[in-house]
Amino acid sequence: MRTSLVRRAAAEAVGTCLLVAAVIGSGIMGERLAGGNVAIALLANAIATGAALVALILTFGWISGAHFNPAVTLCDVMERGIARRDALVYVCAQVAGGVTGAAIAHLMFGLPLFSLSQHARHGSAQVFSEFVATFGLMAVIWGVSKTRANLVPFAVAGYITAAYWFTASTSFANPAVTIARALSDTFAGIRPADAPAFIAAQFAGAISATLFFRWLVPNLPEVAPKVLLPHAESEDPVKTFIFACVHNAGRSQMAAAFFNLYAEPGCRAISAGTEPAERVHPEVAAAMREIGIDLSAARPQKLTDELARGADVLVTMGCGEQCPYVPGLRVVDWELPDPKGQPMEKVRAIRDHVHEQVKGLLKEQCAECCSVC
Repeated sequence: MRTSLVRRAAAEAVGTCLLVAAVIGSGIMGERLAGGNVAIALLANAIATGAALVALILTFGWISGAHFNPAVTLCDVMERGIARRDALVYVCAQVAGGVTGAAIAHLMFGLPLFSLSQHARHGSAQVFSEFVATFGLMAVIWGVSKTRANLVPFAVAGYITAAYWFTASTSFANPAVTIARALSDTFAGIRPADAPAFIAAQFAGAISATLFFRWLVPNLPEVAPKVLLPHAESEDPVKTFIFACVHNAGRSQMAAAFFNLYAEPGCRAISAGTEPAERVHPEVAAAMREIGIDLSAARPQKLTDELARGADVLVTMGCGEQCPYVPGLRVVDWELPDPKGQPMEKVRAIRDHVHEQVKGLLKEQCAECCSVC
């Protein structure tokens, strides 16, 4: 399913709005009913926030991914799960939604629309707590999205509920929520002067977790387009390139891996072969692993007429007359030797040649949406 950016941004805005309303509103209610017992008020705040997170991610996740968090959106950009231009709209929607949520919470409890918080939250311990809280949040998101995507709402909510208690800062872990809470002089508030350090720590924690998981799980970008939940795609067309050889176990696998390393969501690469092998050639996998690209999860696939018809460009490298013919499809042929059975020095040379060819293709065909060194 494809959904316009406007609709996805609206889902992010409304979701973040309701999340902030739940955080601030439950803080107000908890404090009023706890009779001065801060532990009871925090418990009510944590339970309500966790419950709201589950419900809101399940409600909006299939539309926008339910980021509700600029740090999550930034990390999704890092792994090319969302285009940079879309991410900017997401972040603006999240911040606007969060501020609106603060106003709604205040109106529900008869308070002024906005009031700058006087709740001091400062010091190295609290700032470090925000780093830990957001590192853990992104770790949970990347790890669970990879293995059990349907459980992400429950895992995220469970982690945030726990982090309310095991961090000194009570786990804001969200720049948009932090900004909104700075406008609320209530139990959940934070002084505006303290917010920038929290926000910096949140981004640092999220980026650190993403870099860690990029090392831990080399094929992490395959997960990124579906964070937090499998969701609607942009209505913007995706330009598809197919890299084809005979066995789909060497040249075409390297080319597609290099292409997707640089490509933004507006472009994507698929590799296929006319006579696919059972696995990627070991010498090819080893050569790519030397430069940090893991092909262990790659599986050769058949180049069919249907697959070719869905492409914008077909790049051939050895399949010749066996490749499908699709009227109107641009075909580019690269003269490249087969790396199968070659010594590693030769395989490395082929790998580097493929890399340069791919960079040239990207600069020619996808300069508007892809970054190439």
